Amino acid sequence: MRAVVQTVAEAEVTVEGASVGAIGEGLLVLLGVTHTDGDAEARWIAEKIWSLRIREGERSASDDGAPVLLVSQFTLYADTRKGRRPSWNAAAPGPVAEPLVEAVAAHLRALGAHVETGKFGAMMRVSSVNVGPNTILLER
Repeated sequence: MRAVVQTVAEAEVTVEGASVGAIGEGLLVLLGVTHTDGDAEARWIAEKIWSLRIREGERSASDDGAPVLLVSQFTLYADTRKGRRPSWNAAAPGPVAEPLVEAVAAHLRALGAHVETGKFGAMMRVSSVNVGPNTILLER
């Protein structure tokens, strides 16, 4: 499982012009799932996201109750080693990935996070105002 975590002043996901998820100051998380991921990885990454001390003053989202916008992003598993066209073979297929993205959201909520999400499998427009800028890659 891979996650790109950004501290943001605001972030929003729209699908076909309609907002499906939006937050103010908090964390934007782009999440990729691979074939071997399971609930242990979903729990680990949720706990890491919630407790990561990357906000102002070395505080975490859990310290501040900051919201999280979680967006599925299979392209985090792109393999670009050969040629000019990325391979997506390492990305888990939808029936495997979708429940795990939902599990990460559920684990975050169980930890106390307010979680907004994108729409799995949709063509999404993600907009954000990065703070810092601060962008962290998590992988398990």
